[in-house]
Amino acid sequence: MTNKAVKLLIVDDDEDDFYLTSEYLKEIPSKQFDIVWASSFNEGFKQLSQAKFDLCFFDFRLGVKTGIDLLKAVTEMGINTPVILFTGKGDKQVDNEAMRLGAMDYLVKTDLDAEKLDRCIRYALERAEAVKRLRENETRLKSIFEQMKEAIVLKSSDGLIFYYNKTAYELLGIESSDASNLSFRSFFADINAYQRFKESLEFKNSIENFETWMVNTNGERVLCSLNASKQNDSEGNVYFLNVIHDITSRKKLERDRLLAEKSASTARLARTLAHEVRNPLTNIHLSLDQLEPELLDEDLKLFTDIIRRNSLRINTLITELLESFKPQETILTSISIIELIERALNEAIDRINLKKITLIKNFGEDCRLNLDQSKIKIALINLIINAVEAMEAEKGQLTIQTTNQNGYCFVTIKDNGVGISPENLNRLFEPYFTLKTNGLGLGLAATLTILQLHNARVEVESELGIGTAFTIAFPLPKD
Repeated sequence: MTNKAVKLLIVDDDEDDFYLTSEYLKEIPSKQFDIVWASSFNEGFKQLSQAKFDLCFFDFRLGVKTGIDLLKAVTEMGINTPVILFTGKGDKQVDNEAMRLGAMDYLVKTDLDAEKLDRCIRYALERAEAVKRLRENETRLKSIFEQMKEAIVLKSSDGLIFYYNKTAYELLGIESSDASNLSFRSFFADINAYQRFKESLEFKNSIENFETWMVNTNGERVLCSLNASKQNDSEGNVYFLNVIHDITSRKKLERDRLLAEKSASTARLARTLAHEVRNPLTNIHLSLDQLEPELLDEDLKLFTDIIRRNSLRINTLITELLESFKPQETILTSISIIELIERALNEAIDRINLKKITLIKNFGEDCRLNLDQSKIKIALINLIINAVEAMEAEKGQLTIQTTNQNGYCFVTIKDNGVGISPENLNRLFEPYFTLKTNGLGLGLAATLTILQLHNARVEVESELGIGTAFTIAFPLPKD
């Protein structure tokens, strides 16, 4: 500013006062001024709309309107030129209002002289430069926040959201119209999880990698990892910075990988056991073939029959185990997923009716998938029968739902049965693991194998005493 003339706009409806101010400005040796005079509110607004100034002087009294009105008008227009307001003695209320609206300073017109004017101009230009840098930094940080892949949410000490970035809008579905009325707590699927998060944050002032299920405004659940810290603004007010990572896909991939590894290792174990068990079984059968013709006592033949039947039963169990892991050829054909679900329901309808289960169908937009119809029907029947058997007669409610989203067709089979404990949930797809008294534990293992052959994912959510939901994600065919 010292190397070039300061472009200055003076808005004052008194010509004598304008000339007096101009004379004071000429007495300031350290600066040169390029002065433009506007004799009215409208002329001042027009000048600011058409040209850029380094500094403005607004007289408070501008006929019908005031310098405060002009300050409001240019601020609403987004004009950030620094402003100094000329006021009268005893106008403290006016002075405070001007500073609140963004004026850099104010001067009492009757006390004006070159020295005060020089000091006020220097202060105003320095402050304007500092504010400009702050605005640039704020814009830069805002741009960084908006481009971040992580969701950023700022909440006040009472839990209300007052800032969020684009990713938070997409992840949580926050609308600008209702953001000011939203509590951060409302996005937690479990209120107890929010309470633990809040207490830990208030105690430690920061928290890292807090995993919890969050739910957006559409009711969709998202697994997130939260990093948060307590902050103070310039006035000492407490607020909380929350960085939210969507780890749903990562966790699904990890779980799918673990399931695939578990399935592969169990298959290897099954093949090894089958080989080791079938060798002695073969010896038992050969021995029986040699022994039976020489037995004359019918009572003794009864025991050999028992040995043979149970040996055959062991061999059948081994065959069933191997079949559940055996890679099978898939014959893919295009079919409506709703039609396939209806076929599976038709085969399970007797079980549903015998237990007087209420069936609810929430089918969304239909889609055609390339599937091995017979195998997928078996997988769906297994899940439907499992749900029916988990529910109490006459009180059960079976819900089948389909949705299409993000390149997948989702099929959810939900019951209000006994539920599954967390420790059993992790073993659900293991062969021979079952919670049924008369089950073999091969149904879900076979179901998982079938779904993996179709590159489909399966997720299970369950709560004891509430029920269980199996959700299958079929990839939609690419055009």
